[in-house]
Amino acid sequence: MSSVKSATILDLFRETRARTMQIVAPLETEDFVIQTAEFMSPPRWHVGHTSWFFETLLQTYKPGYKVYSEDYLFYFNSYYEGFGSRIERAKRGTKSRPTVRETLAYRRQIDELMLDFLEGINSHAEAEKIRTLVRLGLEHEMQHQELLVYDIKHLLCDLYQPEQRRPTPQVRKPVEGMSEIEGGLFRLGYEGDSFAFDNEKPAHQVFLQNFAIDRALVSIGDFLEFMREGGYQDFRWWLAEGWDVVKAEQWEAPLYWERDGDEWLIRDFSGLNAAQDKADEPVSHVSYYEAAAYAKWSGKRLPTEAEWEKAATFQPARNEKVAFPWADSDIDETRANLFENFHWGATHIGSFVNGQSTHGCHQMIGDVWEWTSSDYAPYPGFKTEFDEYNDKWFVNQKVLRGGSFATPRLHIRSTYRNFFHPNERWMISGFRCAKDF
Repeated sequence: MSSVKSATILDLFRETRARTMQIVAPLETEDFVIQTAEFMSPPRWHVGHTSWFFETLLQTYKPGYKVYSEDYLFYFNSYYEGFGSRIERAKRGTKSRPTVRETLAYRRQIDELMLDFLEGINSHAEAEKIRTLVRLGLEHEMQHQELLVYDIKHLLCDLYQPEQRRPTPQVRKPVEGMSEIEGGLFRLGYEGDSFAFDNEKPAHQVFLQNFAIDRALVSIGDFLEFMREGGYQDFRWWLAEGWDVVKAEQWEAPLYWERDGDEWLIRDFSGLNAAQDKADEPVSHVSYYEAAAYAKWSGKRLPTEAEWEKAATFQPARNEKVAFPWADSDIDETRANLFENFHWGATHIGSFVNGQSTHGCHQMIGDVWEWTSSDYAPYPGFKTEFDEYNDKWFVNQKVLRGGSFATPRLHIRSTYRNFFHPNERWMISGFRCAKDF
């Protein structure tokens, strides 16, 4: 992890902490405490947990610091066994205390103490280490900002009215076909000098066969064809575990889809709309099992994460890898649909021509996270940089790449490795297909 100077870290702290409160600002008090499913968390918990993270830092590095509340340390811990006992995730919505008012007061207190602490950080003997941990804490909060969007959608969906919303782009380019990409040796992973999580490192060589990858994400219209041809009723397309889930959960469509006679409707932050009217948007809220089933039905497969990363970052003419699909320049609102675009939904396929890769692949950053066929496992030579953060999850999960419309702009990289269990679909997850050639 790179160093961050005190002025920069102060600005980033204020900006990041303010964004969390911007997301929850439209909520009523009652909304903060509801847990709609075992895999969700009440908004109040996110607000407190992201403050708990910084309180653990104050406990360690601020002389004479007194714990705000032992009860808060218990309730707002998530899965960090090394920091003491914690409430079970499924029970976060079973407690009414601390109240919303008390949680917000806790957050304000931690903010004041952290800002004061950071103002004088240059004189601290471990200043560089603290800046690194603060940056990790802010990246952790950005993760929870995206999770907040997922949880609020599951709780309120079209009833949620964000403080800021911009219309989606109306100008778009038709995107069709697949790009053929030459195989060979490819350097997978992160090797820059800015922030990146430890699970993105170390960069290492992998060998790829020649492959082709879809230039566009699989659309709602594409997925409707799969459904109309009996995709959810035909075991031939499904992995055995996926077929078990389809039957047990009685899946007939992606999450947030509703049947109206013979037609399908999709409920999201924009309201309730006919799926056919959204046919040119990427399909989202699908599990790995659904993505893999569609890919097999279409005569293709899901890309590996190495294939995805090469398609996103490799420029054959320069024989080198770049930071983003469009090159090394920073992300802006013309290149990708991320949180700061404030669209609160995926945009039409072909909306961000400036963001396409050298290979002509569109929307590889933003809009929806993309499932890959790769298992979430450590890279060769992996070394943990923070115990209990990424390495404890290296089992039974699949890698997703690229970010979504709920991902903060600073938070995403082409090498970012998100991960979820193959049956999960409450996150903003879509996919594109690949095949050998």
